[in-house]
Amino acid sequence: MAEKKRPRRTRERILETSLELFNRCGESHITTADIAGEMNISPGNLYYHFRNKDDIIGELWSAYEARVLPLVVDPGERRVDVEDLWLLLHLLFEHMWAYRFLYRDLDEIASRNRRVGTRVGALLRHSEATMIELCRGMVAAGSMDATESEIAAVARNVVLVSTYWMSFHRLCHTARGDDAGIDLGRGAYQVLALIAPFLVGDARALLDRLSRDYL
Repeated sequence: MAEKKRPRRTRERILETSLELFNRCGESHITTADIAGEMNISPGNLYYHFRNKDDIIGELWSAYEARVLPLVVDPGERRVDVEDLWLLLHLLFEHMWAYRFLYRDLDEIASRNRRVGTRVGALLRHSEATMIELCRGMVAAGSMDATESEIAAVARNVVLVSTYWMSFHRLCHTARGDDAGIDLGRGAYQVLALIAPFLVGDARALLDRLSRDYL
């Protein structure tokens, strides 16, 4: 006999519903009453699990962070090439898109919810440090030619562009809606374009091939 699927708990359903509404409408336009109404539960039932909307956002940030942190790791002795960076950026943008409300309203959320804001800052700094190590590895492998100061600038620009690329895309396509024509591969290309001037030999040729569809 097939095992019955465990019914989702109310707490899980609140998080799933909140994520869907936040992504669709923007976090600032959704209240806890909207979430409860969408679920056909009483506000009191929602408040039993979460004290307020910021608690829900904090829980969603934890879920997002759990997806992203395993990707943003120091490669150590492992050799890194352009294909590794391409895959990493694709995966990161997929997770960012799944929790896109965080990046749509990032400054406002981080200012209002200090605990989440602290964790956002820590993740950005961690990502920047990891990117520095990735670039150093490529320099050591002879596929990248850059000084330490250039690596530091590129790493910061990579994190900066990655963080705000979806907002840029949304603003450029406001008339067609938030989800219109999103191409996460294009985001990966825009980020790798920051590194392209420093790539040499086969690494540059490989990037040119990978990015051909986005030129």
